[in-house]
Amino acid sequence: MIAFLEGKLAEKGAGRAVVSVGGTGYEVMIPASTAGKLPAVGKPARLFTRLHVRDDAMVLYGFATQDERELFDLLVKVSGVGPKVALAFLSALSPGALRRAVAAGDVAALTIVPGVGKKVAQRVALDLKDRLDGGLIVLEGPLADVREALLSLGLSAQEASDAMAGLPADGRRGTEELLREALQRVGRG
Repeated sequence: MIAFLEGKLAEKGAGRAVVSVGGTGYEVMIPASTAGKLPAVGKPARLFTRLHVRDDAMVLYGFATQDERELFDLLVKVSGVGPKVALAFLSALSPGALRRAVAAGDVAALTIVPGVGKKVAQRVALDLKDRLDGGLIVLEGPLADVREALLSLGLSAQEASDAMAGLPADGRRGTEELLREALQRVGRG
């Protein structure tokens, strides 16, 4: 399994990027949200990846964050949602917007995704609501930065949630202090 690619961005275009790693260019299919976060061509880039093997091809999908990759993994497990449709979800909706739509059962918000009808949207809302468990809380500000840092360090979404349980959201403490406290909780409990 290829967990991530880190190298120079050789090309970027609509829905794809090429990352040069050790003299080899890896073509990666990406959502629009990731394309917007990529640096200029020739600059260092890192993409979290997922490899899908089909009868006729091996396709590498890339994401700016581990959270996007985890949502992609969940989406492709839904009946009727393949990798291309999962990318369309992540292109049309931010991870937070996708979580809010699933939490609210907002089928209309999910049908704005190109190629997604009412039946698929209902299936996604129902299946992901169960699979995301308590991960539907949308964080903003310092807590969102702490969660992203924990995910970047390799923690799963559940481990990050456990480490962040009980952190104050009052805005009086900075990201560094909150991250330090969350890291002290990793592995406890």
